[in-house]
Amino acid sequence: MRKVGSLEVTLVGLGCNNFGMRIDEERSAAVVHAALDAGINLFDTADVYGGTRSEQYLGRALGGRRDEVLIATKFVAPIDDDPSHAGAGARWVAEAVEGSLRRLGTDRIDLYQQHGPDPNVPIEETLTALDRLVRDGKVREIGNSNFSAEQIDEAESVSERQGVARFVSAQNHFNLLHREPLQDVVPACVRDGLGVLPYFPLASGLLTGKYQRGTPAPDGTRLSQLPEERASRVMSDRNFDQVDELSAFAAERGHTILELAFAWLAAQPAMTSIIAGATTAEQVAANVAAVDWQLSDSDLAELDQLLANRA
Repeated sequence: MRKVGSLEVTLVGLGCNNFGMRIDEERSAAVVHAALDAGINLFDTADVYGGTRSEQYLGRALGGRRDEVLIATKFVAPIDDDPSHAGAGARWVAEAVEGSLRRLGTDRIDLYQQHGPDPNVPIEETLTALDRLVRDGKVREIGNSNFSAEQIDEAESVSERQGVARFVSAQNHFNLLHREPLQDVVPACVRDGLGVLPYFPLASGLLTGKYQRGTPAPDGTRLSQLPEERASRVMSDRNFDQVDELSAFAAERGHTILELAFAWLAAQPAMTSIIAGATTAEQVAANVAAVDWQLSDSDLAELDQLLANRA
């Protein structure tokens, strides 16, 4: 368990971006129930996931167990063809939260996150609108996603200066193959007291070991459903070179590359909950078990050297 703001979250969270997109409601419910059985208490979704179905599926799957968990969701991305149903303006913040509460079947959101920066809206306006939701009891804590270090610092400064609710978390793309947040976003989180919530911890599955160099992604996997150009960037020789080295590093210590991916993230500064998607109960169990491995200082130093050689 780790703290993000006033919330105590499990080190592994469940990302619900597959719900209503890659898996139907029945399979989504099975994944939610597996996560509950495994002890996961943070469920991360967004109004836009699955065309709003993710929130609906999650709310119905939790049912009477809602009070046992923490729900994180997001706003900003367009949820339909109406251009006014998007962004971080005060009007849409007030409207978007009501839609999420209704779809989730709950009276409050534990962590309400701005899914990305909105260049058309001053952060002062967004934070003031979010502060109102906190004061009204509709939201417990607020966070950001896909913000730069400068944007995180600016938001913290505005919150302090105006006395409004502050972001307690930053959710960014972060894993062993995508370490850029260590250069700026993670230091900003440490500096400003935010928790880090990494998404894509397994690099769209590349860090599970199930993909092979020069072989098309297996049917039904995440990479098989990406546009060919994007999938080829993920399945590049450079990435496979790193996967081979990381797999050997893990195997030498009696572990898998998936376990290494989670253990490495868990050891990073300001880490709070690793947001891991899943489409099966087995994947949930593997993700939770992975954080049992705690890397030693010498392991981390050797990994840093290995990764630096591939930078």
